[in-house]
Amino acid sequence: MVISNPIDLAKRRFIIRFYFAASAKFLYLIEYFSSILSTFGLIFLAEIGDKSQLVCMTLAARYRHAPVMLGAVAAFLVLNTLAVVFGAGLAQWIPEKIISAAVAILFAFFGIKSLLTKEEELDQDGEALDKFAHSIFISTFMMLFLAEMGDKTQIAVAGLAVTFDPVAVWVGASLALITTSALGIWLGVTLLRKIPLHRLHQFSGVFFLGVAVFAIIQVF
Repeated sequence: MVISNPIDLAKRRFIIRFYFAASAKFLYLIEYFSSILSTFGLIFLAEIGDKSQLVCMTLAARYRHAPVMLGAVAAFLVLNTLAVVFGAGLAQWIPEKIISAAVAILFAFFGIKSLLTKEEELDQDGEALDKFAHSIFISTFMMLFLAEMGDKTQIAVAGLAVTFDPVAVWVGASLALITTSALGIWLGVTLLRKIPLHRLHQFSGVFFLGVAVFAIIQVF
């Protein structure tokens, strides 16, 4: 009868435990990153051409792109945090009509302001806002936060957080929304700035008023 060395038995047990622990950790990491990639793909495709991307594109064409980007990032991080923490029920906490009314008022204000800006005031208006980056940041944050509160994307994030790891969903959704915002800003900086400034203000005004009209329809 062969008597096993206690030290050898301890080593074997340690190796077996380490193997199972490492395997479990590896499987967890695969599932974690799969959740991030799945969330990123779904939210990215849903947001391409969405109003949030168009808002970033329009604002970046008129003003400095850095405060616009920071405002968009801050808005989406807050929205995704609320969606993951409070779930799909978040959209029911604040009545949809109140959110739609706030969106209508805010976008109508910016739309009318853009359309009523006279050509000789354009340079002064742009320079004034460029000097106060926090104004652009706050405007971007408020427009995106109100426009996306309770939107299909936020509800989708809340639903995914129930199915997958909530942190992974938050990371994937945030990366997707930041990426689409960056693409919109890039388009605004590279393409729309080739349009004459007064035409750009007209385009911005019509777009913002269109969003406001859509929000008013939802109120009634």
